Amino acid sequence: MTKRTARTTKPRITLTTVDHEKLSALAEAALHTVPDVARELAEELDRAHILPEGKQRIDAVRMGCEVDFRDDTTGRVQTVTLVYPHEADISKGRISVLTPIGTALIGLPLGQSIDWTTRTGELKRLTVLQIGKPALIEREPV
Repeated sequence: MTKRTARTTKPRITLTTVDHEKLSALAEAALHTVPDVARELAEELDRAHILPEGKQRIDAVRMGCEVDFRDDTTGRVQTVTLVYPHEADISKGRISVLTPIGTALIGLPLGQSIDWTTRTGELKRLTVLQIGKPALIEREPV
């Protein structure tokens, strides 16, 4: 695909109150180290539907979830677990929410697609195929 020339409408995303609070603090803290991704995460958080305390959607990507998604450009299907930066380990399929693809996945409902931009500026599209229950993960200290 080509570099992004126009922003497309993104699908509605849903986050728990806890994830929204922790991710907001993470995005703010990361503005000095990875400003582009931090700003993208902040934009995602700004447009998120926030569920009340104790509520959650099982059909939307949350922190700690194992996610199967398809790269709509190549057709390749990947399985990853979305984690905080200090838990990331690509060899174990644990990707940080503070990466372009992690930011694209957070809050995305099952069956939805989203356009996202790689670190090199390439526009891609992915579709969520399956979402597992969140594993017990450490929470990012705030």
